[in-house]
Amino acid sequence: MRGLGKRYGPVVAVDDLTVGVAEGSVTALLGRNGAGKSTTLRMVLGLDRPTAGTARIGGRSLADLRDPLRTVGALLDSSAAHPGRTARDHLRWLAASNRIPGGRIDAVLDLVDLRAVAHRRVGGLSLGMRQRLGIAAALLGDPPVLLLDEPVNGLDAEGIRWLGSFLRGLAGEGRTVLVSSHLMGEVGRTADHLLVIGRGRLLADAPLPAFLAGGRSLEDAFLALTDGTAA
Repeated sequence: MRGLGKRYGPVVAVDDLTVGVAEGSVTALLGRNGAGKSTTLRMVLGLDRPTAGTARIGGRSLADLRDPLRTVGALLDSSAAHPGRTARDHLRWLAASNRIPGGRIDAVLDLVDLRAVAHRRVGGLSLGMRQRLGIAAALLGDPPVLLLDEPVNGLDAEGIRWLGSFLRGLAGEGRTVLVSSHLMGEVGRTADHLLVIGRGRLLADAPLPAFLAGGRSLEDAFLALTDGTAA
């Protein structure tokens, strides 16, 4: 992201954001409600048009990619899947639209432990299951880059632990993982690097150990840095 900005009339949602996200690591995007996290991710994915600056993945705009799911997988909203489709049909449609072999569908269902409910309609799945389906969709093209917005929503404690370990494993394979989360404890166990924003501006860009220098907890350090930046 270089000079990335987004305005909605007089409201500045993202303000001159310049950051890079490294491969082979889990980077956590932190900020209070209304800080601009989701807007930032949406601009990276080409879902919102920036007012200023650019966002690139591997040096290219997502709009320039013929089969984007093969380059970047994303989970922004677990309710985006059509409620009348089965979990398997949702993945089948995504695979066909990005020229992904059908055999990959069962592979990702197994990765997120959803094979047993693949025949059920999305509208009948629990929130946690829909989150797992969203993660399966993000992994469908076996992409090197993953962008996940609050992926722990709806997951129980076991699911949250599973996701943290899963993301660490993906980073260990050399993938780039950018995840927003409000669960400080899980961020502290999972992330290698932190990006903290407040009112759309970058407040910190640091490895996790450096951010915690001085012995403070992640939550205390975050609250001290973002004090006065709440929307």
